[in-house]
Amino acid sequence: MPVAATLYDWLKLFHILAAMIWVGGLVAVGALAIQALRSEDDAVARFVASLRVIGPLVFMPAMLAVLGLGIWLVLDSDAWEFGQTWIWLALSLFAAAFLVGAIFQSRAAISAQRAAAAGDNREAARQLRRWSWGMLLILLLLVVITWDMVIKPGL
Repeated sequence: MPVAATLYDWLKLFHILAAMIWVGGLVAVGALAIQALRSEDDAVARFVASLRVIGPLVFMPAMLAVLGLGIWLVLDSDAWEFGQTWIWLALSLFAAAFLVGAIFQSRAAISAQRAAAAGDNREAARQLRRWSWGMLLILLLLVVITWDMVIKPGL
């Protein structure tokens, strides 16, 4: 018996895959940041340099896909509306995660890159620790968003 997937099914699949990339990427990058901070050599400078690649090539596309596909899912469904508690909560938490990334994370990463380029490993490590705390906050926000998507409070 053939299984026919609807547009909604495909949107949901890609929405979940994008969220997996975002969350999994944060966990992996967080582990690498801890490893770099515990290292005695120039690992912090190398790690900080890699953030210029990871952010635009991994996190930004995943984040935009999660948002775009999520909005498309609501528009494609007769069951969901933007006024529902679980949807506006998810969008609000997404906005908070975006702002932490756009404002706090980017500044900490730029400061860490500048310090590493100047040879100030101590300051680069301090800025990387700040960046790591922001990353942890984003990860916690994404966990709450995941809870919200599964439980759908207000329905």
